[in-house]
Amino acid sequence: MTPARALPRLFQRAVASFHPDSMPTMVRPNYRRELGATGLVSVCRATVDGGVIGVVVRTMYDGVVPDATLNMLVGVLVAAIAFGNILSFAWAGLSNGRNKIRFISGVLTLMSVLVGSLALAPRTPAGLGMLVAIVVAVWICWSGFVTLRTTVWRVNYSRPVRARITGKLATIQVLVGATMGLTLGRLMDMDERSLRFLAPAAALMGLAGALLYARVRIRGNRALMRDEVQHNGAASLNPVGVVRLLAGDRAFALFMLCQSLMGLGNLMVMPLLPIVLHQEFGVGYTAGILATTAIAQDVMPMAIPLWARVLDRMHVIRFRAIHTWVFVVSLSTILIAVRTHHLWLLYVAAAIKGIGFAGGVLAWNLGHHDFAPAHKASQYMGVHVTLTGVRGLAAPFLAVAIYNALDSAEPGAGSWTFAICLGLVIVGALGFVWMALSMRRAAMHKGEEIEATPPSRAGL
Repeated sequence: MTPARALPRLFQRAVASFHPDSMPTMVRPNYRRELGATGLVSVCRATVDGGVIGVVVRTMYDGVVPDATLNMLVGVLVAAIAFGNILSFAWAGLSNGRNKIRFISGVLTLMSVLVGSLALAPRTPAGLGMLVAIVVAVWICWSGFVTLRTTVWRVNYSRPVRARITGKLATIQVLVGATMGLTLGRLMDMDERSLRFLAPAAALMGLAGALLYARVRIRGNRALMRDEVQHNGAASLNPVGVVRLLAGDRAFALFMLCQSLMGLGNLMVMPLLPIVLHQEFGVGYTAGILATTAIAQDVMPMAIPLWARVLDRMHVIRFRAIHTWVFVVSLSTILIAVRTHHLWLLYVAAAIKGIGFAGGVLAWNLGHHDFAPAHKASQYMGVHVTLTGVRGLAAPFLAVAIYNALDSAEPGAGSWTFAICLGLVIVGALGFVWMALSMRRAAMHKGEEIEATPPSRAGL
């Protein structure tokens, strides 16, 4: 078969794989509703994506406030997702023993209203502060959604299809995000007032997604709520619960440590790229969004199915020991690009980062299930997302502070901050490799299959 015939057929098969009929009969109704809701809600969320909103604000508000202040606020915008994530454990407590679908639908409704209010922020210092506050609030709502929907997945989808379905939903999310990012960039290049009508339109899509998600059904919902109350106690917002859970599961705690090192390095890059692209490369909205967001999101759908097959076959520890090295390659390429001032290398790094994000979105959403019992899935995910928030809160300010200090000492030296980011990711990758080797040695000693060995019994 010639490439001219093979490529359209492959594309047709890829599109058909998203159809509900491609899934097992029992999961089709819920999958159909989640697929539509995810697409609609992703339109809303993409408006405040860190890479998109960082580029928009750094360019649109240039001259409105001093550069040092604006750089720091870009860091705040990138850290906005962390402000939400750090409250994830609170979401798990608030929803404990309650109907997850109704709770999630309400959170998505509030998020959509907040996105629509972005249109009210003027191009003034006060307007910039208003925009930053709205973005933080949106990400707080989003953290509730991502924390609680994993419990829905755990109950509704069995392990053999869970990564596959999660991959489909993640693919829709990133495709919509990339399209929205580029659309916003092009419109802002033509007219900076475009956000005034684009934000309300995105909010309407989000409201439609919230209504559709309300139709999802949880298998054994009453039993799940009863088990949560029985085993987890009354709803609690006490952050000490994070420490208690980690102290009681040493393997999960070590996994979180390695992930925190790897994640810190990656998160520190996010506020640096919009700053470097504007100050050192002088690019506009579209070119900046391509390098920070759009290219990576366009690559992700091609890589997600491959990573999903890998994750379905192995424990998340082994998966991370392989997958994290993609980020090492991506960050190495970014460092070379900014030191040699080659913009095209940043686009290459973005494509490699997209491959890494494709695996990361699966492991991030599903990895805790390899440690947590069903009735504690929300708690484990809450701890996981909360720790993501802690490092996400620190990373942008740390990165910008280091960048500003180095650049003040010697113009152009700020780009060496990327070397620090690379070092953190390498340490995290080595930690995952050590955990995987320890897990394999323990399993071989006991004569067990490594893929079937729970980490709590793997000698970690």
